[in-house]
Amino acid sequence: MAGVNADLISQYFKKGAAVEISSDEEGFRGSLYAGTVIRPPGNLTSRSAKVLVEYKTLMEDKAGKRRLREEVELVQLRPPPPEENRPSFKFSDEVDAYYNDGWWEGIITQVVGEDNKYSVFFRGSREQITFKASNLRLHREWANGMWVPPLEPAEPSPAAAETPKSESRRSKTSIPAAKTPKSEGRRSKKRSLSNEVEANEEVVERTFNLGEHVEVKNDEEGFEGAWFGATVMKNLKEGKYLVEYQTLRNDDDTNFLREEVDSLHIRPVPPDVELIDRFEVDDEVDASCNDGWWRGAISKVLKNDRYSVYFKTSDEELKFNHSDLRVHQEWINGKWNTASKALKF
Repeated sequence: MAGVNADLISQYFKKGAAVEISSDEEGFRGSLYAGTVIRPPGNLTSRSAKVLVEYKTLMEDKAGKRRLREEVELVQLRPPPPEENRPSFKFSDEVDAYYNDGWWEGIITQVVGEDNKYSVFFRGSREQITFKASNLRLHREWANGMWVPPLEPAEPSPAAAETPKSESRRSKTSIPAAKTPKSEGRRSKKRSLSNEVEANEEVVERTFNLGEHVEVKNDEEGFEGAWFGATVMKNLKEGKYLVEYQTLRNDDDTNFLREEVDSLHIRPVPPDVELIDRFEVDDEVDASCNDGWWRGAISKVLKNDRYSVYFKTSDEELKFNHSDLRVHQEWINGKWNTASKALKF
C-alpha cells in the first residue's frame, strides 16, 4: 500500500475486509496473497502500523486445516483489484501471474502459439515461465485510493472472479530458482509447478568483459528500481563481477565506489532507441536522478517539455525535463525489450 490516508484506511482495512498482502522477504518480492483483516491497525496515520491478517490460501499446519495468521505492516496491504474481463494480453504487458497460491509480478515476453498462453519473465529470479491467460491479470499499483494505471472499462465476468487453482494450499513458496527464505518452516518448502504452468524455458546468460560499461542495480531499501552506471574491473568466479561505479563515491570520498555484484544485478547499457518527441501518460520511463536511472511512469504531461513521473517503489511524484528521461527498457533473456507505449511494435 502506498501513502497513508486515515479515511482510506478505515474504509478499506476494517475488520473482515478482503485484502492482498505483499512481502519484502528475499525470494518473495513482487508477490501478493489474498487475505482477510482480523484486527485493523490501531494507528491510522503510520505506514508501519501493525495489522493482523489471515491468509486465504496459505495454511499454518501441514494438514491444511488452519489458515495462516500473521501480523504485517499496514504498508504491505492493499484492496483486491476489481475484476477485469481481459481475454488476451500482448507482448510487454506488465502482469501478475498466479502461481503457488499467490500473484507474482512479471512481464509478457512472448505470445505462445494460438492456445492463449504467454511466456512471463520474472525480474527477481530471472525465470521465464509459460502461463494460461486465465492465470494472468494486468499488473496495477494501488496509490492513494486509485489504481495505477487506471482500470479499463469491463463487464463483470463470473469466471474471472474465481481464484486460479493450484495443486496445494499449504506453504508459501517462491518463484523457481529464487532463494527460499527460512521462516518457522512454513515457507521453506518448494513445490513443483502446478498443472496450470508449463516447464521453465531456458534463460540466456550474458558475460561481461573487463573494461565494459554496464549498469548495476541495487536492491537495498530506498534504491529499488534504480540502475547506476559502472565499469567492469574484474570477472570473478560463479557469475560475479567487480565493478567501479561512474558516479557513486566511497565513504571517505577519495575514489569511485567499487563493489562486487552478481549476474542478477548487472546488465549492458541500454541502447539508444528511436527519438521520442513526446511522452504520454502511463509511458514507462527511466528518470535521471541522484546519480542513477530510476524506473517510473509518466503521470502528467506538463508545459515546456516537462513531465510528472510517478515512482511506485517510493510512492513519489517528481517533475523532470524531457532531456532527463529515457524510454524504460528491460534486459530479458539476452535481449532488450520495452513496455512503453511511446514505441510501436
